[in-house]
Amino acid sequence: MASEKIERTAIEMNNADTNSRERSSLPPLQNSPNTQNLGIIERTFSAAGAAFLSVIIANPLDVAKTRLQAQAAGVAYSHPLSNMTSRMACFGPNMMFADLRCSPSCHRAGIQGTVSICPPECFRYKGTLDVIHKIIHQEGFAKLWRGTNAGLALAVPTVGIYLPCYDILRNWLEDFTAKNAPTTAPYVPLVAGSLARSLACATCYPIELARTRMQAFKVTQIDKKPPGVFQTLLGVMSHVKSINSPQNNLQGYRLLWTGMGAQLARDVPFSAICWSTLEPTRRKLLSFVRHDDANAFSVLGANFGAGFIAGTLAAGATCPLDVAKTRRQIEKDPFKALKMTTRQTLTEVWRDGGLKGLFAGFGPRVGRLGPSVGLVVSFYEVAKFVLHHHYNTSS
Repeated sequence: MASEKIERTAIEMNNADTNSRERSSLPPLQNSPNTQNLGIIERTFSAAGAAFLSVIIANPLDVAKTRLQAQAAGVAYSHPLSNMTSRMACFGPNMMFADLRCSPSCHRAGIQGTVSICPPECFRYKGTLDVIHKIIHQEGFAKLWRGTNAGLALAVPTVGIYLPCYDILRNWLEDFTAKNAPTTAPYVPLVAGSLARSLACATCYPIELARTRMQAFKVTQIDKKPPGVFQTLLGVMSHVKSINSPQNNLQGYRLLWTGMGAQLARDVPFSAICWSTLEPTRRKLLSFVRHDDANAFSVLGANFGAGFIAGTLAAGATCPLDVAKTRRQIEKDPFKALKMTTRQTLTEVWRDGGLKGLFAGFGPRVGRLGPSVGLVVSFYEVAKFVLHHHYNTSS
């Protein structure tokens, strides 16, 4: 009797241990055998699709954030008829159309010829919703997606590099630390995220510079088509390269990487905070799902929730560095732009605007990046999950 009781107790303990291991075997999905064997092409395809969707949905908030930060840096968003050059450009049948560009809530301050002029405060942004409202009424609804082509040209290759590199680096570092330094395992997401982001940033930075400038500055001449990515980058270099000499040509190309130090100073801590928060959060969320019950919806929910939390925290913590990056990228004096440093820029922002200046655009930045990170990560993981099952069923 005693031996049977001992044997029955051992079997029950073994079953409990097996169930416990089954429940904890799933987190996170990409660390499991299900997706770890996916190739770089499948990972890149999944990441590119996630980036495309994120840019289309989140671009209006990105425009609002950039406009608020540019305004804090001294960029004036005036009425198209506020100076003589613009009035001459609008002369003719377009004058009445230009008048309609004033926000309906603004009271006319006076008459210039046959055209009524809005007061300056009608062109000063007061917050995220105010930016969106004024862009719609003064520039048109489509301008909320200003810079989308640059965003897509940037996001698809950037995320296509970033997420697959993060996956590969994390898997390699986890194997390495498990064998050589188990105590450093919690820091693997931090290191992998920082390295992957640095590589993606350095590769595609000029397009990021073009996007920021396209979103920050608006065209005051009504009939003039806003410059695209290529024209914006040519405009960045034109001031220095107008004097034809090898040294000026070199400085012109250097300007295409103006502010990359500030970009790295923002993106590396962002990635470190984001992945250090995201990995344990989604592990915890996925631990509630049995391995056999995993499906696309459970993967979507766990990754979106973890990404939303991680993106929100990382976006808020790195907002001052984002302000510095924007200010460096919109600097129009090429010689000053080459001499600026992130530390000097942050000091200047603090001197001019204090804590409010350092967190200019905080609302739209957090409002964009929380859902955006959740969307990108969840789409990426679901795409990998679906591709894996497709390969399994077709083989």
